[in-house]
Amino acid sequence: MKVTIVGAGAVGASCAEYIAIKDFASEVVILDIKEGFAEGKAMDLMQTASLNGFDTKITGVTNDYSKTAGSDVAVITSGIPRKPGMTREELIGINAGIVKSVASSLIEHSPNVIIMVVSNPMDTMTYLVHKTTDLPKNRIIGMGGALDSARFKYRLAEALDAPISDIDGMVIGGHSDTGMVPLTAHATRNSIKVSEFISEERLNQVAEDTKVGGATLTKLLGTSAWYAPGAAVSAMVQAIACDQKKMFPCSTFLEGEYGLEDICIGVPVLLGKNGIEKVVNIELTEAEKAKMQESAAGVRKTNDLLDL
Repeated sequence: MKVTIVGAGAVGASCAEYIAIKDFASEVVILDIKEGFAEGKAMDLMQTASLNGFDTKITGVTNDYSKTAGSDVAVITSGIPRKPGMTREELIGINAGIVKSVASSLIEHSPNVIIMVVSNPMDTMTYLVHKTTDLPKNRIIGMGGALDSARFKYRLAEALDAPISDIDGMVIGGHSDTGMVPLTAHATRNSIKVSEFISEERLNQVAEDTKVGGATLTKLLGTSAWYAPGAAVSAMVQAIACDQKKMFPCSTFLEGEYGLEDICIGVPVLLGKNGIEKVVNIELTEAEKAKMQESAAGVRKTNDLLDL
């Protein structure tokens, strides 16, 4: 299993670190346009191998896509990060050009690659890869929902004062502060609905805190988060590498599922060796259906800014 990560910033480096530590990939290539930057990150990470007990080979390269040849999975983290006060949508002009070029270069050297998009606005960047490449839809995956769901479970555990291993919950919809749809009615603690433990008001607050999870961290850190995004990517890549058929909500191209067409948006899927093995249809409440349609309208508005 060879994994390429494009972008050696904090998110890309965290992806590489978590993938290496899990030790399921034979090689991780980190690529960046800044001279020597990826090489330095790779060297630093390789110097942790004996301490962290992994044998994954990590290589850094400066803008040489030939070194990514034969990649099974490629993760696109490149693009400018969010700054305080900046929405994901404001990133589109710059990041669209970057993502389009990166995807083309990756496919040139690895025609059978599965591409995972992290760059924001993530749903629109995933849609861009669909519209500008010939990859089948199962091999183009947007990461956001896995991260949003991890943040949802964190907030649920906080509200319940419970260990996070007790908690299960999912966020679907667009990966934006207004587009996320935390499925509060489906969230559980050890198979018991969380609504049995906390009030509706508190549960609604959990949902709102989840939706602004990225913006909250950006305000605190002065830039985008990296640990949780890196962990989300590594979990999804592992599901593909090990053919786990594991369920994640992630951005995928819909053709009628959930009443939506010609859009990439977060829904539950099974991830395995072929990428997205299946879109999982779950019964939504009427309120959730309405929020999903509203979310899709927001994603389409951003998609309309693409120069396709």
